[in-house]
Amino acid sequence: MSWADLHDRTDILHTVLERAARNPADTGLFDDLPELDRLFGGRDGLLLALRHRWENHLGVKLDHALGEGKSTVEVYLELAAEQPALRAVLDIYDTDHRYIRPHPRAMAS
Repeated sequence: MSWADLHDRTDILHTVLERAARNPADTGLFDDLPELDRLFGGRDGLLLALRHRWENHLGVKLDHALGEGKSTVEVYLELAAEQPALRAVLDIYDTDHRYIRPHPRAMAS
């Protein structure tokens, strides 16, 4: 993957999250995203990349929380409050079943 592709992927992720901040249930959330199929393999790949982003952030927060005595639930709720658009998209599109066996192209972010 080139640097240009990485930047294009990041732009798409940010566009979706900006749209979701306005309305995560918008049926046009994934419309008019240039190179979506090539860069993510389609909408499902994009959802996997968003889920991967969530899991990375959650893992880092959990690592820090261990020393602070916070529970997993507290950390989850804290991250959900920090990133409500991301959490809303993941909940609306039920990414749990997609994340079990991620596709390599989706995870390259």
